[in-house]
Amino acid sequence: MASEICQRLRSHPAQCSTPIIFISARLAEGDCIRGLELGANDYIIKPFFPREVIARIKVQLRRPVVERTSLLRVGELELDRMRRRVWRSRKELSLTANEFRLLEYLMDRAGMVFSRQLVDAVWSNHHEVSDRSVDVYVFRLRRKLGRDPGNPPVIRCLRGLGYAFDG
Repeated sequence: MASEICQRLRSHPAQCSTPIIFISARLAEGDCIRGLELGANDYIIKPFFPREVIARIKVQLRRPVVERTSLLRVGELELDRMRRRVWRSRKELSLTANEFRLLEYLMDRAGMVFSRQLVDAVWSNHHEVSDRSVDVYVFRLRRKLGRDPGNPPVIRCLRGLGYAFDG
């Protein structure tokens, strides 16, 4: 439930910069990391002091709002969030909805390495998607983006770690 709400807020252009703070009774390190990977700005573990929560909210509100543009441009690749279209070298690419969301997620976070946690970030019904599906979608997306012999692949596979968008 929280992951779906977080994902919807992060994918909506008008609300993508809204601060998200998870408050949970789960103290395991993995739970905190998972919450932050899903897009939360902070993670507070119960029990907590009310003044601490207020202070953490104030910290989030002090941060400058980063304007998220409709058009992402990296090299020859352009992605238009509003029109849901992608071009490479001025040629429009035909992507499925999942391929578009995956590419948008990776382009928005260029240089960062993601493991199969992409399932939670990109697919809303991630319970029906296996971890191996990420590999298949990345393979299809890389094929559609094409290969330029003079340039390395746009989406790089880091063996044992995951994927990164280099552009």
